Amino acid sequence: MQPLKSARRARHKTLAFLSIAVLALVLAAVGAGAPEVIEIWPGKVPDETGAIGPERIRMSPQLDRKKVEVTESTRLITDVTRPTITILRPAKDKDTGTAVLIFPGGGYWDLYWQLEGEEVAAWLNSVGVTGIILKYRVPRRPDEPEREPARRPLQDAQRALSLVRHRAGEWGINPRRIGVIGFSAGGHLAISTATRFDERTYLPMDGVDQVSCRPDFAILAYPGYLKARDKDELAPGLRIPAGTPPVFLAHGGEDLISGPEQSVLMYLALKRSGIPAELHLYAGTAHDFGVRTGDRPFNTWTESCARWLRAQEFLGRAPGVTLPHP
Repeated sequence: MQPLKSARRARHKTLAFLSIAVLALVLAAVGAGAPEVIEIWPGKVPDETGAIGPERIRMSPQLDRKKVEVTESTRLITDVTRPTITILRPAKDKDTGTAVLIFPGGGYWDLYWQLEGEEVAAWLNSVGVTGIILKYRVPRRPDEPEREPARRPLQDAQRALSLVRHRAGEWGINPRRIGVIGFSAGGHLAISTATRFDERTYLPMDGVDQVSCRPDFAILAYPGYLKARDKDELAPGLRIPAGTPPVFLAHGGEDLISGPEQSVLMYLALKRSGIPAELHLYAGTAHDFGVRTGDRPFNTWTESCARWLRAQEFLGRAPGVTLPHP
């Protein structure tokens, strides 16, 4: 049994090395610096027993094109008990001062770290935005039912956003230009962060928690858990309060994992509440398209999103604002 455990540990270390090596190549391609990794909680993580074993990196299963657009295996992270943020900055001459917290998807079971984390950060860096990948807690704990959103990731997201805003000056970030982007289950986490900023989901720990956890904008790609079961209305627990930031949504019209109704219903709810929102639906498109380039119509969604960010005045330096660059 011991040799098997040793082999597994060696495999996990190899995968971790490969993850860092691939990320370094991506960063070199966009002219960005080395990432900084920071634990978000100062001590004991709220509601965490730590009884799920060591954190692991593994490869996703290969899937059918009818279900997903990216069918090959990509790197996942799971068994997370110590949430972190990984900060990936753009090249200094491109830096707009805007930052985006990235929430990879994975059904609240895993984190699609490569497809919906590292690759997203590289795209954000290419348009002058600091990408900050949140490694939130997965998989679901026993008290988090399979068909409902997990609750602990929102604690991690709120804490991470307050932490980034608290240290914005140190990290060369404009504290009024901090958004969120989420994919699949991460899309649910993004809209939850954007609409539950007025209720902290854990007991405040320190001065960081006195800083606002409201994002300045939210981007949702093929989000899940937004639609009520068997009803054309938002899922219980979702609401659109006054002060909800502008929202951009992108979804595939043939998504079998998280149907396009999820984004349509959210868009309509936002519009009824007077919240600026933009929705892009792509015909013949399934789940998990990430930010990769190609010749399909959905491959242009990141260009549309960048134009939306410019129109919302989140790209380009704010007049009279000078930000340090680490």
